[in-house]
Amino acid sequence: MEPTDKTPDPHHIFIDEVQGHQRRWLKVIQFTGSSTKAAAIMLVAAIVALVIANSPAFEPFEEFWHTHVVVGVGGFIGEMSLAHIINDIFMAVFFLLVGLEIKYEMTVGELTNIRQAALPIIAAFGGVLAPIVIYSIFNATNPETSHGWGVPTATDIAFALGIMALLGNRVPNGVRVFLSTLAVADDIIAILVIAIFYGQSPSLMWLAVAAVILVVLLLMNRAHVYALAPYLLVGCLLWFAVFMSGVHSTIAGVLLAFTIPTGSRVNLSEFMKWSGDRVREANDSFVETEPVVLQKDYMSTVSRLSRVAKQVVPPATRLEHMLYPWVYFAVLPLFALTNADVSFLGGDVLAMVTSPVFFGVFFGLLLGKPIGIMLFSFLTVKFKIASLPENVNWIHMLGAGILGGVGFTMAIFVANLAFPEAVLIADAKIGILSASLLAGVVGFIFLFMQAKAAERQGIAYVSASLDEVHRQTAGKEASEVADDVVLGMTDEDTIDDVREVLASEGGIAEFVVHVDAARDEADAAEAEDVTGTRGQ
Repeated sequence: MEPTDKTPDPHHIFIDEVQGHQRRWLKVIQFTGSSTKAAAIMLVAAIVALVIANSPAFEPFEEFWHTHVVVGVGGFIGEMSLAHIINDIFMAVFFLLVGLEIKYEMTVGELTNIRQAALPIIAAFGGVLAPIVIYSIFNATNPETSHGWGVPTATDIAFALGIMALLGNRVPNGVRVFLSTLAVADDIIAILVIAIFYGQSPSLMWLAVAAVILVVLLLMNRAHVYALAPYLLVGCLLWFAVFMSGVHSTIAGVLLAFTIPTGSRVNLSEFMKWSGDRVREANDSFVETEPVVLQKDYMSTVSRLSRVAKQVVPPATRLEHMLYPWVYFAVLPLFALTNADVSFLGGDVLAMVTSPVFFGVFFGLLLGKPIGIMLFSFLTVKFKIASLPENVNWIHMLGAGILGGVGFTMAIFVANLAFPEAVLIADAKIGILSASLLAGVVGFIFLFMQAKAAERQGIAYVSASLDEVHRQTAGKEASEVADDVVLGMTDEDTIDDVREVLASEGGIAEFVVHVDAARDEADAAEAEDVTGTRGQ
C-alpha cells in the first residue's frame, strides 16, 4: 500500500509523534515530483524575467547576473559571471539529467523496442526538419542569421509533459507515451546539433584530454564501480576538459550520464534471502523494554541491512531521483529567470516582431513542429512501419504535434549559442516565447476538445498498475487519478478482469472505462470494456 495524503504512513512504521512531519514531507515529495508544478514554476520565472526586463529594475538586475565569481587554487585562477555559471555549469547538470532519462529509455524504456518506438522517433526527425526548412525560407540568404536554424528544432519536455499532465486521464496513455518518447528523441537530436554545429573551433589537445577522461569513466563502469562519488568527481574533470576544448560544456553532462551504471551491485535473488535472515536476526535481538541505543546487536544488524539495501537501487536511478527536484525546481527556473529577459523599452518593437529571425523561429515552432511531426507520422503509418497507439486518433496526434512546438528551455539555450549579437538573440527569444505560449494553449485546446467529445460518450482512459510496478514521472499525475477510478470499482468481476489483464501485460495496462454519470461519485466508474492495450 502506497503512502497518500490521508495515510502518509499506511504501515505505521513511524512513531505517532512524527506522523505530522511525515505528512508534510510527503507533500514536499509529491510537489517536487510533479511535472505540472515544475512547468508552472518555470513559467512564473519567465514572467518575472519579462516584467523586470521592462521595468526600471532591469539595469541592476542585468548587472547582478553579470557579477563575476573568482575562484583560485594555487596558481590557477578561474573567473566566470553568474549568468555563465548558470548556462555552463548548472545547465550541464540539466543535461546530465537529460542523459540519464535518455539512457533509461534506451535501456528499459520506450526506446528499447525499436518497432514500438519507430513512430515517435521518425516523427521527431520530421519535427526537426520542417522547422529548419521554415526558418531557412526566411533566413537562408542572410549570412548573419542563417546559422540560427537550430533554434526552432527542440521541444521543451518539461513544459510539454506538464501541459499534458493537466489533461489527466482525459487522453489515452498512448498520447503521453508518444509525446514523451518524441521529446526524448528530440533531445538526442538537439544534443547532437549543439555538439556539432554550435561549439567554437575545438582544441584537439583538450578534446584528447576529454576522450582520455571519458575512457577512464567507461573503464570504471566496466570494472563495476557502483559508488556515485567517483563518477561525479571524474565527471567534473570531464566538464572542465570539454569546456576548454571549445565544444559546449553541457555535452559533458550527457557523456557522463552514459557511463553511470544502470545495474545493481547487489545480487537481488541472494539479497532477498539475506535480508530476510537479517530481519529475523533483528527481531530476535530486539528488546522492547530497553532504549534502542543500548541494543548493540539490534543496531548492528539493522545498520548492515540499511547499508546494503541502499545499494540495491542502481547508481543511475539514485542520481536521477536526486537531481530531478533540483533541476526542475532550481536550475531551470534560474535559467528562465536569466534568459527570458526580453526588453521592449527603448527598442523598436515592430522591428523585433517583423525580423526574419522572429518569423523563422515563430513559424518554425508553431507550424513547422506540428507539420513535420504529423507528416512523418502519417508516412510512418501509411507505409506500415508502425501504427498509431491504441485508442489514439489523428486529433490526438495533432494535439501532441502542436505541443511539440513548445520550445522554451532548449530553444533559448540554442539561441544563445547561435547568435553573437544581443539584438538577434532578443528577436529569437520573442519568437520562442510567443510561439511556445501559443503552441501550449492551442495544443491543450485541441486535446481538451477531443477529451470533451470522449466525455460526452462517457469514456475515460485509465492506466492501472500492480502495486510492485514502478511508474516513471511522465504520466504520474494521470496514473494517480486513474488509481482512484480503479479503486472506486464495485464490480468484483471487473476488478478480477483488471488484475488478469495487468498480469498478462507485464504490470501496467490501459483500459477504456465507460462512466455512468447517474451513479454516486464514490462508485461512478464502472469498466464495461476491459481491454489491456499496453504494458511497460
